[in-house]
Amino acid sequence: MKEDIECRIQNIGGFMNIKPAQSFKDLLVWQKAHHFVLNAYEISKKFPKSEIYGLTSQFRRASISIAANIAEGFKKRGNKEKARFYNIAQGSLEECQYYLILIKDLEYGNTDQLIKDLTEVSKMLESYRKNILNS
Repeated sequence: MKEDIECRIQNIGGFMNIKPAQSFKDLLVWQKAHHFVLNAYEISKKFPKSEIYGLTSQFRRASISIAANIAEGFKKRGNKEKARFYNIAQGSLEECQYYLILIKDLEYGNTDQLIKDLTEVSKMLESYRKNILNS
């Protein structure tokens, strides 16, 4: 059952082929979380220099934590342990949601796409975590 949850889908010759994920990098939820991290770094480059030890650092740290905890959870053996790391990732995700509100309110950048991306990661992560706990 575990293999059903941690799978990657490949399109080979027009046929869908489902294979067990060999690495956290194969997980679509991790790929999207990593993409979010890259975009978080990009927008935070434009923050005022006075934010380097404040919002810039905190936002980057929290965004990294999402992808890092997905990666760490991938190698955990028990489903409860995996789910615990995915829950930690969800906490960091919520933290990033607040930072996106703050970034918008401080007029440091347009956060519309980042909010959409983070919402997608959130839905995927919640679904992934529930499936693991139910397997």
